[in-house]
Amino acid sequence: MVNNKERDITIYAVGDIGPDRADPGSIFRHVSGVLRQGDIAFCQLEINLSDRGVGPLGKENARDPKIAAAIKEAGFNMVSFASNHCMETGPDAFFDTIDNLKKQGLPVIGVGSNVEEARRPAVVECQDTKIAFLGYNSLARAEHFADVDRPGCAPVRAWTLYEPLEPTQPGTPARAHTFPYRDDLLAMMADVRKAKAQADLVVVSMHSGVHMTPALIAEYQIDMAHAAIDAGADLILQHHAHILKGIEVYGGKVIFYGLGNFAIEVHFMTREWAEMPSVREVRRSLNPDWNPPYPDYPSFPFPPDSRKTMLAKCTIADKEISKVSFLPVIVNKQGEPEVLAPDDGRFGEVVRYMTDITRDQGLDTRFTIDGDEVIIET
Repeated sequence: MVNNKERDITIYAVGDIGPDRADPGSIFRHVSGVLRQGDIAFCQLEINLSDRGVGPLGKENARDPKIAAAIKEAGFNMVSFASNHCMETGPDAFFDTIDNLKKQGLPVIGVGSNVEEARRPAVVECQDTKIAFLGYNSLARAEHFADVDRPGCAPVRAWTLYEPLEPTQPGTPARAHTFPYRDDLLAMMADVRKAKAQADLVVVSMHSGVHMTPALIAEYQIDMAHAAIDAGADLILQHHAHILKGIEVYGGKVIFYGLGNFAIEVHFMTREWAEMPSVREVRRSLNPDWNPPYPDYPSFPFPPDSRKTMLAKCTIADKEISKVSFLPVIVNKQGEPEVLAPDDGRFGEVVRYMTDITRDQGLDTRFTIDGDEVIIET
């Protein structure tokens, strides 16, 4: 008897990428074999791919356009460019990046020449299943968010309100409350509904969160993710924090609140930079364990816990998500991600870390180890 059942579809998703080396493809040497096994491999691009960067971060954040080919060669075929960095080096570099990615046949989500274009989904058809990807950003200067006649990223911005813990004691600590802009949230929900009308599944990418800080999930992140799922989204991928965050199951759908760093290199975080008074104060408030640079990790000056990361995996069968899991990953001393084997002691460290930070935020998500992956129980 001939088995006509189609094979499962696999989506891999990672957080921030931004190589900065002569051979950019080499940063993916340990993971490309896994990425290429997927039908779809998603990443968040944190840099501009252009020779025309301007402004204070122009030289640092506008990098070699050939990185676009390295991204494709690594196995990625879906890219979000919606971030706080997408317009930092000017509109020329912004459009160059989009063009360079598209020349490699890579769909780019979350950005455009106007807000309508930035909110447009990329729809991939695989095994007769249509999967729509939408991208949004919550962190940028006002002029970097796309508008009717302005290029930039698709916005789901947030307000911040500070509540004094002891209102009668001036100068004592405050609690931060965050809320999505109502109009942005409603627009995103409308986008999800529209995408769901033309696709079987909708994946929503959100650049959001409190950077460098362990565990903490901001209130607006939860509101955005829940609203997207209420509107019909099937999987939420959040990134930006440069450190892993917890995982929630809401309405039977999985929310990754922070995919962490994956393959990103930074060289401006020197000791002199870290000890500038303004930087030192912010750095210590975000994460007391963040004391760059780290001589053993010359291109990876992020907090030590940022070296623990993951490769999210979504399995689709019969046009529905049948399983969501993650592969524990470590960033090595060369700044390169490595997928960990179950018998590697660091595998357990990543799983325990994910369990701890998820529990820390009051989430009761359960994880089960199955071979080389960690199943998220839904």
